[in-house]
Amino acid sequence: MSRLFDTGYLMNLADYYAFTQELTTNLQADPKILGLVLLGSTANQSRQPDAYSDHDFFVITESGSQEDYRTDLTWLPDYTTIVLNVRETAHGLKVLYKNGHLLEFAVFDTEEIALAKVNDYAIAFDKANVTEAITSIATSASPALTSNTLDKHHGMFLCLLVVGAGRVAREEIISGQLFIRANALSQLLQILAHTHPADDKSQLHNLDPFRRFEQVFPELGAQINAALLQDPITGALSLLAIYQQTQESHVHYRGEAVKTVRKFLQQIETG
Repeated sequence: MSRLFDTGYLMNLADYYAFTQELTTNLQADPKILGLVLLGSTANQSRQPDAYSDHDFFVITESGSQEDYRTDLTWLPDYTTIVLNVRETAHGLKVLYKNGHLLEFAVFDTEEIALAKVNDYAIAFDKANVTEAITSIATSASPALTSNTLDKHHGMFLCLLVVGAGRVAREEIISGQLFIRANALSQLLQILAHTHPADDKSQLHNLDPFRRFEQVFPELGAQINAALLQDPITGALSLLAIYQQTQESHVHYRGEAVKTVRKFLQQIETG
């Protein structure tokens, strides 16, 4: 058995790697399994796993066997201590163990691999051209944004602030905060990731604009985090100020719209 539960709710690296090894051994011995692909920090490529890392991987099966491995989880290490499994997508699951350790994985046949996206990965074993299929979908850099897409992010950021503030004003505060702190913020982070200078943008997570932003843009990260701690409308004004401060000279900046949004937010703030 793996050493998954030797250290309680935080897994040390020895336990983490022991789990990976047992997972690999279990699957490699199964003739219906064609490959195992380790993903993200589990792949231990650009980033080493830590005490808070989940296990992220793809299992590649013979065609027709995929669903068996999505529904019967006895192939997982320490499967008797699983407390929750959630079918997240048609192909993927999240699995939670008693000690709080999380797995995020998908089960594919070789043709279904084309549906996925990966950045860091490592092939634990390959019995049937899995490496070639994974290489074809892998990306190591953030995709370039077209001018039209970047223009859309600029416009959506401003519109989503208005939607969120309006909902806060009518006391739909939870929904309003979601629009301001998640939806509008996501647009802003996309903009900043592609337009704001940094010493090393390679650290940015190319599939999730929220991740590692503070490591690449420490000053902006501190400003954004401070805005998120404010009440919703003040926070929205702070995000708008960050947008103006960083984007005013860019071609997609909407100066008149920024003035309108600021007045709208200020009117709500002052009642």
